[in-house]
Amino acid sequence: MTSALVTVDAGSSSVKLAAYDLDGVEDIQPAQPRPPYASYGAKAPRRIAQAQVALAAGNQSPHFDHLLQTFTTENAIGDVRACAHRMVHGGMDFSASRIVDEATQEVLARLTEVAPLHMPIALEWIDLCRAHFGPSVVQIAVFDTAFFSDLPAVARLYAIPLQLQKTHGVRRFGFHGLAHASMLRQIQLVRPDLERGGRLITIQLGAGCSMAAINGGEPRDTSMGFSPLEGLVMATRAGDIDAGLLTFLQRRAAFTTESLERLLNTQSGLLGVSGLSADMRVLLESRSAEANLAIDLYCYRVRKYIGAYMAVLRGADLIAIGGGVGEHSPDIRQRILEGMEWCGISLDRKRNDAARGTEERSARISSAESSVDVWAIAVDEGAEIAREATSVYAEQLRRPQRQHLSST
Repeated sequence: MTSALVTVDAGSSSVKLAAYDLDGVEDIQPAQPRPPYASYGAKAPRRIAQAQVALAAGNQSPHFDHLLQTFTTENAIGDVRACAHRMVHGGMDFSASRIVDEATQEVLARLTEVAPLHMPIALEWIDLCRAHFGPSVVQIAVFDTAFFSDLPAVARLYAIPLQLQKTHGVRRFGFHGLAHASMLRQIQLVRPDLERGGRLITIQLGAGCSMAAINGGEPRDTSMGFSPLEGLVMATRAGDIDAGLLTFLQRRAAFTTESLERLLNTQSGLLGVSGLSADMRVLLESRSAEANLAIDLYCYRVRKYIGAYMAVLRGADLIAIGGGVGEHSPDIRQRILEGMEWCGISLDRKRNDAARGTEERSARISSAESSVDVWAIAVDEGAEIAREATSVYAEQLRRPQRQHLSST
């Protein structure tokens, strides 16, 4: 029976499960401390199964337990050696993937305050997998913030007193690191002529949305900050907002901290502006002025960040667009990038229309005249999680051997 690694990617709108072949894991190179990820140059293990389930409000562990049982039974996954979990936040403590022990889990639980849509579900899955597979199966945390752990100070800090930031562990962490790493990895494959991907702008558009400016494989800036709220307009999240508006709402409309969190996380973004839906597909089919306005605001914010990141990178060689919306919606890609010929971006309408989330990993959608390449990328966060987890697991397997050698 094939030994397996199970990966769990619990997002704000879906749970993605996958299983990977762990045979030969002893040959995988151990983790290295250097970011953006320990397994940066490693080959992903072979995927043997995958599943995705949309989340409805109020999903509880019995539903997840059934989902896990169905996944392992239907795919005949029996010899599970490790489970790897995408953790949205690593905070100030975790900038590299690690095995989850009791102390680690306690620290992760405290991070639910700044990532309330994701962390509780991810922690629930850790408990579930530990109970389902038993204590001998290691649980591994792979952090979405790790990719951005070495941002330059000017991109990492807020312009509030430094001592306050140090005292309370405040910084711009950045999120969706696994997605941006996946896009970077694929761009390096299709454009080997660019040194480690060149000057690259990556755009992740899903229920959550973020962008990154990357130069030679090193992240230089990203749109999400202290929490996943900052930056682009998202499905139900507001993105960039004047902090003065929040204090105004507290004074004028009697908003509490809890009601502000609900407003910004679950009642804003596409849903809040359109008054109709957080689903981009529904908005694109709607004829309402509010739905169209929501889409315009969504696309405008992305276009605005492209301009900003061109300034950060002093130009761009390539733009990569991924995520559920980014991969499947030619209309949104066109609305974002139209009229940007002035900076060297020109779409090929036929190529763009043909790129609709097919099995092809990468599709160039820019025209021959475009001096900036534009690619639609099928983001594979599962493969990134698996690379990281197998590297950590391989290091765990080596420990008894090293301990034995040191004692002889």
